[in-house]
Amino acid sequence: MRFIPHALRQSSAGALALVLLGCSTSSHVMIGTAHPPISPESVRIYLQPPEQYEQIATLDASSQGSFALTSQQNMDKAMARLKEEAAKLGANGVLLQGVQDQQSGSIGTGVGSSSYGPSSSTGVGVGGSFGIYNKAAHGIAIFVPQ
Repeated sequence: MRFIPHALRQSSAGALALVLLGCSTSSHVMIGTAHPPISPESVRIYLQPPEQYEQIATLDASSQGSFALTSQQNMDKAMARLKEEAAKLGANGVLLQGVQDQQSGSIGTGVGSSSYGPSSSTGVGVGGSFGIYNKAAHGIAIFVPQ
């Protein structure tokens, strides 16, 4: 078994934590007071503001890293993450502010061929790529009194 110095183990753990934090797919900024956490299934999405509500936080969530293939699957994942983030803050609602497509990468490939002879040469190539898109959602975590 190899001996790994304590300082190296700590710095490796810290680097891993930073990488994982950089991969966050939801976040919030507090603008009110949090309530005790609730179940994400208890959080309702609002397109129009309810008659009475209390603002708790602004929320951002995306479907990044979800392996969703269709636009609807990406939307479902982004909405689920909004609800999860709101539930952590005790919000029983999310007032949806907007949803947009967000390019997170691309995949491309290409091929080429060439030939040459004593007095000439010929080359040809073709390539292509396509973007990988996620859904990004923005909303306000709210508490709606019953």
